[in-house]
Amino acid sequence: MSRSGPKGFVYWLFGERAGRVIVGFWNWLWGRPVEQGGDMSVKVAEQAYRDIQLSVKRLTEAVATQVSAYRRAQQLYQQKVREYQTLEQQALMAKRQGQMDLARQALSKALAVEQILPELQDRVQKAEQYAEAARARLAKEQLQLEEYKSRLQNLKDLNEINNALATMARVSDQYNIDSARSQFEQASSAVQRKKFQVEALNELAENPAQKVEDDLKQLSLDAELDRRLGSLGEPSNPPLRLPERENESDRRQD
Repeated sequence: MSRSGPKGFVYWLFGERAGRVIVGFWNWLWGRPVEQGGDMSVKVAEQAYRDIQLSVKRLTEAVATQVSAYRRAQQLYQQKVREYQTLEQQALMAKRQGQMDLARQALSKALAVEQILPELQDRVQKAEQYAEAARARLAKEQLQLEEYKSRLQNLKDLNEINNALATMARVSDQYNIDSARSQFEQASSAVQRKKFQVEALNELAENPAQKVEDDLKQLSLDAELDRRLGSLGEPSNPPLRLPERENESDRRQD
């Protein structure tokens, strides 16, 4: 493998295994294919998902801080509005009571607050816009995080299925099941062919004329046996006579 370029530098700096994880991680983030599939791709996806999850967590904390700051600014603005209203009421009451100095003093403070209220209001409105934008971004990132979570689970399931299929393929190759099945079929066909050949040779070896003669002899013999068996024991049917044996003395005389 070439060690030139940024990828080679990463491999040299972190080592082959760690380098592949790092490069694969960045490729996955940028939508580029990971160099190796299978378990390595799943590990890269898991690491990327954890990093995205951590980023969303930090974004959540940042949004919470922004929203808290906005609420504090809104609270301060409302306090200034109430302070202005209170000073204005004090000035009006002092005027009615003829205490012009107190009325002037209260009105002076109210005018000072009045001058800053528009700026405070503008700041609060901007803070509200920032808070709303932060909330919208957080909602979007959280939605994408759920999508990545689902995709990660799909990757794990797909990788598990791929591993199962790979295991099945290795077992099939290891035990040579397909080859053995093919050999069995060939042997079976050979035996069948041999059977047909033997039957054909037997048929060719038989003499048709001799077979007819043998069949006729067998029929005649069967008919004679049936006749003899039917007349066996009848008076008109003398018993079988065996050929007489020559006397022993006659043979000696000869």
